[in-house]
Amino acid sequence: MGMKCGIVGLPNVGKSTLFNAITEAGADSANYPFCTIDPNVGIVEVPDQRLDKLTALIEPQETVPTAIEFVDIAGLVKGASKGEGLGNKFLGNIREVDAIIHVVRCFDDENITHVEGNVDPLRDIEIIEMELILADLESVSKKLEKTERQLKTGDKIYQEQFEVLTKVNEVLEEGNPARNVDLTAQEEKLIRDLNLLTLKPVLYAANVAEDKIGSADKQLVTTVKNKAEEEDAEVVVISAQVEAEIAELSGEEKELFLEELGIKESGLDKLIKAGYRLLGLITYFTAGEKEVRAWTVREGATAPEAAGVIHSDMERGFIRAEVVSYQELIGAGSFAQAREAGTLRLEGKDYIIKDGDVCHFKFNV
Repeated sequence: MGMKCGIVGLPNVGKSTLFNAITEAGADSANYPFCTIDPNVGIVEVPDQRLDKLTALIEPQETVPTAIEFVDIAGLVKGASKGEGLGNKFLGNIREVDAIIHVVRCFDDENITHVEGNVDPLRDIEIIEMELILADLESVSKKLEKTERQLKTGDKIYQEQFEVLTKVNEVLEEGNPARNVDLTAQEEKLIRDLNLLTLKPVLYAANVAEDKIGSADKQLVTTVKNKAEEEDAEVVVISAQVEAEIAELSGEEKELFLEELGIKESGLDKLIKAGYRLLGLITYFTAGEKEVRAWTVREGATAPEAAGVIHSDMERGFIRAEVVSYQELIGAGSFAQAREAGTLRLEGKDYIIKDGDVCHFKFNV
């Protein structure tokens, strides 16, 4: 499974500049609202030094990293849920993503127009959040009406669904996101088909000016951090302009540039790590002469579930898994030596995959 993130925000906050930089996709970026007409999609390989070291050890024919899909969605404005700007068309695009990266403008620049007239991160966040809440409220209200009619059939499932929808509807009507509703796994399943926008986890990207990238304690950024803390959300301080410059550099040049700026990693690296934490994702590897490959699974996945990410047949016909941790394999120097040392072991259906595991699955269908 890969991770799919939708990049949202008001017009002119740096969304498309950031998207261009991290995906090198060349999406249009200009100083006027609705520059992004259709959602731009970019696939980004996840950098992982462990994959590089496994490749050096195994010397496979091919190396395949795991990837993240970024979707740059047109700048939303107040009233988008009612069709203002480019409205519902783009709210629909957000429904397909796993997580939302909300780009918030945290820089002043008189040459870049702000649709609300001035820079105010908290107000900007609340505008976007309210549009998502209103869009969800419309979806839930329609579903409630339909479910209420279906109650007459006497089917228990409609009663359960009606109760969950009522609970969510009340929270949305109060102007709060659906994330604030304490839902069980079963309750979430009952409304999964709605793909509620405000149930999706949010990662705030505080977009700062290039000369402020090392100053994470500035007032505008602090406002975003405080908001994120209230929601138990992730926040990454990033400069879309710096990312645009990094995108044009080679590996060594990039390292020198980051060093000059006094930062340890690029904004893309920070976004990926924060996204993985937000969604509870980990990486495991498969390694052989033909291919060394990284795979993404949810934390807590069993060995059969991890095998199913490769192919559903492997989950269905799972027998066992040969597993060694990345560190133990690198330390041993080969699979044969890891087996000799007893660090390469056989695991069954109940084994929980750990971040960095190197796996070989046995299956039969």
